[in-house]
Amino acid sequence: MKKFKVAALAGDGIGPEVMREAIKVLRATEKKFDFTTEITEAPVGWAGIDAAGKALPDATLELCKKSDSILFGSVGLPDRDPTIPKEERPERAALLRIRKEFGLFANLRPVQLPKALAHACPLAKERQGDGIDILVVRELTGGMYFGQPKKTEDLGGGNFRAIDTMVYTTPEIERIAHVAFKAAQLRRKKLTSIDKANVLENGILWREVVTRVGKNYPDVTLEHMFVDNGAMQLMLRPTQFDVMLCENMFGDILSDEAAAIAGSLGMLPSASLGATSNENTFGFYEPAGGTAPDIAGKNLANPIAQILSVALMLRHSFGLNDAAAAIERAVKTAIEAGNRTGDIFSASEANARKVGTREMGDAIAAAV
Repeated sequence: MKKFKVAALAGDGIGPEVMREAIKVLRATEKKFDFTTEITEAPVGWAGIDAAGKALPDATLELCKKSDSILFGSVGLPDRDPTIPKEERPERAALLRIRKEFGLFANLRPVQLPKALAHACPLAKERQGDGIDILVVRELTGGMYFGQPKKTEDLGGGNFRAIDTMVYTTPEIERIAHVAFKAAQLRRKKLTSIDKANVLENGILWREVVTRVGKNYPDVTLEHMFVDNGAMQLMLRPTQFDVMLCENMFGDILSDEAAAIAGSLGMLPSASLGATSNENTFGFYEPAGGTAPDIAGKNLANPIAQILSVALMLRHSFGLNDAAAAIERAVKTAIEAGNRTGDIFSASEANARKVGTREMGDAIAAAV
């Protein structure tokens, strides 16, 4: 029997609620497939600050280093974040640090709109085609989020200058491009590379390198698209996209836009992966949405993104493709049965019923 160690970092806001349901579904999956997971929970974000004085406590980081993967909730509380220096806030001190610490350079965000949720998509049905199925591949450890210098200068007289530096090197672009092309080979063999090569030096280099890497994948059709046009095309004709390759900031923005097409951020899982050094890939798995403190503790949050993140973990870090597929089918079954959290509920659906976080988790676990 295969055994794996998982660090479960629920974080803030709705994080603990959706994490609970994800673990529930994971346990149900273990009973059906031949594996076990040793899950150890630890604080992060404001939970880490309250427990140990910093967003990523030393003990939490050590746990992550001893684990086979990290299952992450979400961090940050808008009301509390301004009370501490920006460098100590959870998004920077925990989330970005973990990405850098483990070299998690490749972020995969699958965006799918189930036919049963066509009503939740803001686009007209004729724009949805036969269904929306996009994989956003985002570079995660370079670009403006990590480039130096990054600082705010006091110019005097109440004036300041903020500086963020966008930096990419050839190897950084090459390695994320290979990830995207390989993903496209397993899908519909089309890759759309997003850049801003008309005005950014980064964009010029990005396009040159991706084009060169693409010659190694003659079975994949490559097209280049400026980021502003890409944002527009997602609204006009999302079905044209298969794999979208983006640098860090562009991928952050476009994947959230794509999530809206899928009906809700609560439906969008993600996997952040590093280099593969053995048969399993260390990964960091989280929902794309935030902490949603306004609904925290009210049994209202959609746990599907967190649950689908478990499926991504089973597939990419543990090589358990059948177990991952079982969770994905269970989510589809629960949705087709009419289960809807508030973010994807519509009173116009005849067979839909509004359920809470726990009830949705129960339905998916039962369907596994």
